[in-house]
Amino acid sequence: MSPFLAEFIGTMFIILLGNGVVANVLLAKSKGNNGGWIVIAFGWAIAVFVGVYSSASVSGAHLNPAITIALAAIGKFAWINVPSYILAQLLGAMTGSLLMWLAYRKHFDETTDAEAMLAIFCTGPAIRNTVANLTTEIIGTFVLMLGVLFIAAPQNTLGALDALPVALLVLGIGLSLGGPTGYAINPARDLGPRIMHFILPIKNKRNSDWSYSWIPIAGPIAGALIAAEIWVLIS
Repeated sequence: MSPFLAEFIGTMFIILLGNGVVANVLLAKSKGNNGGWIVIAFGWAIAVFVGVYSSASVSGAHLNPAITIALAAIGKFAWINVPSYILAQLLGAMTGSLLMWLAYRKHFDETTDAEAMLAIFCTGPAIRNTVANLTTEIIGTFVLMLGVLFIAAPQNTLGALDALPVALLVLGIGLSLGGPTGYAINPARDLGPRIMHFILPIKNKRNSDWSYSWIPIAGPIAGALIAAEIWVLIS
């Protein structure tokens, strides 16, 4: 399996299972309806575990453009491979959200809450404030990036056995820092599904909130770069 395919499959698993747990909790007549935030956070952690475990031995399991860019910035990943990794991650995220929608299509048809349906695909702020929302995404991804670097040390890439600690790290971020913005901490995780929300023929959907969409891109990239530079200073 090529690194491109590994990044595609790993990101697809993350979004299919991660957005899938949100759909299970939020969509009408789903058996998991009203399961709550803890169910969502655990579901995302398991999604990350599956994604990392399935791709780590081939691609290093970046599965996140912010991580790919930050690793390249500190010399742990070749810049020439950055575009192909990001493309694989974005396509994987789009595919995962498409499969999630197919699995829950009848429940989307039964749901009238347009905000909830958007939240299944992508993140949004609990309180809309550009500076506060951007800061939250920077901090969350800072924790993710620095944590991943500690978990992976001294290797340059993750191994399959590191999937569980990374999943627990994401669980911790979700439970502690996820409240303000829904913890995108990954540009592909937000942008890919947001594009699919825009494209798919979803009954009763609202607009895809493009005015907010730059925050889950810029915040994670900034947070990852800051964490990577600090890692260089302390390691």
